[in-house]
Amino acid sequence: MTSTGTVIVIGGSSGLGLAVARHCLAAGASVVIAGRSPARLHDAAAELAGPDRLRTVVADIGDQAQVAALFDQAGAVRHVVVTAADLPYGPVAALTEEAMMRAVRSKFLGPFFVAQHAAARMNDGGSITFTSGIAAYRPAPGGALAASINGALEAMVRAFALELAPVRVNAVSPGWVDTPIWAGLATPEAKRARFADLASRLPGRRAGTAEDVARAIGYLIEDDFVTGTVLHAEGGQLLV
Repeated sequence: MTSTGTVIVIGGSSGLGLAVARHCLAAGASVVIAGRSPARLHDAAAELAGPDRLRTVVADIGDQAQVAALFDQAGAVRHVVVTAADLPYGPVAALTEEAMMRAVRSKFLGPFFVAQHAAARMNDGGSITFTSGIAAYRPAPGGALAASINGALEAMVRAFALELAPVRVNAVSPGWVDTPIWAGLATPEAKRARFADLASRLPGRRAGTAEDVARAIGYLIEDDFVTGTVLHAEGGQLLV
């Protein structure tokens, strides 16, 4: 991770991406965090306080021109991590085309754009790591869109690992993690109740954190023999 080049974290202004950026900075890497919100990027940079090894770029992963501009600004790229996601939840019958296209752009077309613009800038040892999710394996009512998009992303990872070699391509699949995305899914009280129930059933008797997932992503960045793999970082949630 400390090799020449840069780690780009798309979606790095909050949640999982912010934890990944912190992990990479602690390992000595130069980091670019990208996201749609200038305000959140500003706050993330202030929180990380990563001297001259940290840069921020405003970019929407669902817009190919913005993805291209991001990589033009970043220069030499060693690793790319994508945690950006816009996955509306709701009953199948109630999902609008606009909601579905938001999901497609953030977690299907967006990763495709990233692969198109990142791979050519990488040498042997470079990697791209995407983020899927447990919904692909344990769908719940209201989560059909998330389940479908995450499943498609994991199929994409396997295809990219072959076509983009020697660039390595992997994904991490988290379970439930306490990140800002929950603000749009449940009230604070409902979230606490859900996480407490989950923790009581998990083998480790605790729910996951963003740092847990960041360490899993760090492993995929570092291990140059792993590609085309989905690493489950969900504390045994698939089992319960």
